[in-house]
Order: sequence, then structure tokens, then C-alpha cells
Amino acid sequence: PVLLLLVSLTACGGGGSAPTAPTTSTQSFLAGTWRGTMTIQPNPTGAQPGTPVSGPVVWTFEVVPQTNLQSFRTTIRSENGWLPITLTSSTSMIPGNTPPVQISTQGEYDSPRGCRGTFGSFATAEARSIQGSITGVDCPVPFTGSVTLTKE
Repeated sequence: PVLLLLVSLTACGGGGSAPTAPTTSTQSFLAGTWRGTMTIQPNPTGAQPGTPVSGPVVWTFEVVPQTNLQSFRTTIRSENGWLPITLTSSTSMIPGNTPPVQISTQGEYDSPRGCRGTFGSFATAEARSIQGSITGVDCPVPFTGSVTLTKE
């Protein structure tokens, strides 16, 4: 009998509508997969800059919870011939969380040359495109370059 009473009360809607809380977005325009090209120019210490090398790259952004959609865990998969790596990094966006915004990404990776490399990028993120510069050090060769990405 108690179960029957609970089922009856649950089915009863009361005819009114309950007040609803304002909705807030839990997804960022930056979240998801972005594909493009990364060009790297190695700059060996004491030598002339090396030849630029371009290759495909995929960046995947995941929102870090409770950061006002401004912090991300970013996975970068590079098929660049000079720097074929996968790295997990962190990305922050300023000044807000709607495009256009500036994004800063930094991380470390295991280099194919046997060291721990560093990677950084500063870019402008639009709703469907990202354009930025990159810099880093790889065993101990510093490098610079650029990245251009489009949202999938």
C-alpha cells in the first residue's frame, strides 16, 4: 500500500510549473578538436636558424571544471617531422571566455631526442580558428614557429 501511495503521488503533477533556475553554459567554444598546421624553425645555439619544418597537428581542448570556462587540459599531437610528439598541456584564456580571446598554452613532453622538452604557445582564438606563435626548447635546441588551427 505504501508503494502504491508513492507511485500515485509521483504521478501527480499538480498542474503548476516549478520555477526554474537560470541556465549557464557548461561548454566552451574552445572545447573539442582543432586541426591544422604547425611550422617549427629550430634555432641551434651559435648557429644560423634551421630550415622551417611544417606538419599536421591536432589540438584537443577539455574544459577544467569550475574555472569559468577559461582553463583547459590540452592534448597536442604533432606529426611535424622535426617534432613528432604528443603532449598534455594546460591552456588559459583571457580576458573572458567568449571569442575572440587570447590563449596561452604551456607544457612539457618526452622528446624523440631523449630529453624532456618544453613547449609554449600564445594565440588568438576566434569561434572557428586559432592563429598563434610557438616557442620551446628540445635537447637543448630552442625553436620558434607558428600554428594555425580550425575547429572540427
